Amino acid sequence: MKKILTIVGARPQFIKASVVSRAIAQTSGLHEVLVHTGQHFDSNMSDVFFTQLGIPRPDHQLDIHGGSHGEMTGRMLVEIERILQAEKPERVLVYGDTNSTLAGALAAAKLHIPVAHVEAGLRSFNMRMPEEVNRILTDQMSDILFCPTLAAMHNLEREGFASKPVQLLRVGDVMQDAAMLFAQAASQTPVVGVNGDGFILATLHRAENTDDLARLSAIVEALNALHTNLATVVLPLHPRTRAAIDKAGLHLKVQVIEPVGYLEMVALLRRCALVLTDSGGVQKEAFFFGKACVTVRDQTEWVELVEVGANTLVAADTEAIQAAVEANLGRSVSDEGQLYGGGVAAKRVAQILACEDIA
Repeated sequence: MKKILTIVGARPQFIKASVVSRAIAQTSGLHEVLVHTGQHFDSNMSDVFFTQLGIPRPDHQLDIHGGSHGEMTGRMLVEIERILQAEKPERVLVYGDTNSTLAGALAAAKLHIPVAHVEAGLRSFNMRMPEEVNRILTDQMSDILFCPTLAAMHNLEREGFASKPVQLLRVGDVMQDAAMLFAQAASQTPVVGVNGDGFILATLHRAENTDDLARLSAIVEALNALHTNLATVVLPLHPRTRAAIDKAGLHLKVQVIEPVGYLEMVALLRRCALVLTDSGGVQKEAFFFGKACVTVRDQTEWVELVEVGANTLVAADTEAIQAAVEANLGRSVSDEGQLYGGGVAAKRVAQILACEDIA
């Protein structure tokens, strides 16, 4: 029995693990040990995802959160190393681009344990983003790179991975697996405080926006104007974003709700008229449910969504945000080209992990 040690810590990783862990459990020859770093720790950001999505309770819970990026990553590195030494897995599996991702990959690499990276090869080409640093370094330490898109494969090939002793594998996007798996359950899920359809669903949490007063002020002003003049803006407010807005002395005049679980988020996506976000994952989730998206960032990892016209990139400028939303409100999009693999990525990941030979 091959032991796979999986490391998660943040909301997007819980969603990805919900389908990959399910596929691992259904694949003979694999046994998974789950480590939750605690990067997202409160009930709305963490516990609810495990409950709703049927993720096995973590075998190890680290409760590491808060502090600077370096501090958080360092504390995780120490604790994950101890777990790896005790568990002695054949392989470590990491997801995405968080501090948990980097700490898990680095701890494994230092102990010469092979690393597989789900969502490898994504690039924003903005090294000021901590996520970009995390994903580049994690790819360098991984010998199986599970790429969600053709663009991700091309990024790694341009960086020389095609000539390295690694496996570059385009398996599709496990987030699409999750969207398809949980869509029916979400259709029956109410969202406290939200009535009716046709609203603008907004999310805001990226450090590049929340930690820059000029950008944050422009985005808040745009949200308030859209809510007043165009359509109701529903904003599940991330705790860190709430703190940044309060610290800046800004005032939201939109419909603010508490952070929601995945099923509630899917319910909101199905009911909204447009998505306005700075989240990488939510850009794709909008696409999976046929909704146009406006992304308040200077770059995106999901370039194919921009290329097919499903996603509009816009600067953190009040007038530009309003114009982009007005142009796209109510517009539907379709996945004619099967950009993300059609919902079988998790099964492919599990089968590859089961079949590989580890020296």
